[in-house]
Amino acid sequence: MRSPLPGSRGEDDSGPADARLVARCRRGEREAFDELVERYQAKVYNLAYRLLGDADEASDVSQEAFLRIYRGLQSFQGGSALTTWVYRIVHNLCLDEMKRKRRRPQIVADPTDSDDSSEPLIDRLSDESDEPENQILGDERARAVRAAVHRLRGHHRDVLVLYDLEGFSYNEIAEILHTNVGTIKSRLNRARLALAKELERDRHLFH
Repeated sequence: MRSPLPGSRGEDDSGPADARLVARCRRGEREAFDELVERYQAKVYNLAYRLLGDADEASDVSQEAFLRIYRGLQSFQGGSALTTWVYRIVHNLCLDEMKRKRRRPQIVADPTDSDDSSEPLIDRLSDESDEPENQILGDERARAVRAAVHRLRGHHRDVLVLYDLEGFSYNEIAEILHTNVGTIKSRLNRARLALAKELERDRHLFH
């Protein structure tokens, strides 16, 4: 079983707490929405940054996301987890931003997965040694993978970020991206192959 990567949402039992928080928000308790923002602001910003690769744009998207969350809470029926609903809003805003800008791909943070092995590439990037040479090599590896991830097609990058960084399940990603589990699995496999191909130019860094 894969373990959550640094910065991922991982496994939690926040469902009941989120439900109570939503109920309080729907009753008009301002403090409750402040708590929701505090609980989700880092997650929202991190997802936006990983998808957009730009700190200012991620900040703008985060602000707009919380406005939409605030406006949508009264109609939120709880058919999906609050986290899934929030991430769907952020993902859609990122898509809108990318379409509007029509910019060339930029580097994203915390890239992930592997070639044809089950070991995530990010697990091979960290080096606990304090030797300057190893630190430099680690930085070069991280830059290479970040650049490779952002060169991927958008729907491939989406599944890599959501599955390997944010820790969502296939079912949750399918709900966020409005597709089915089979499509998510297929995209993830193709994304890993595409990432491995993109990294061929820098293969010397990983030996």
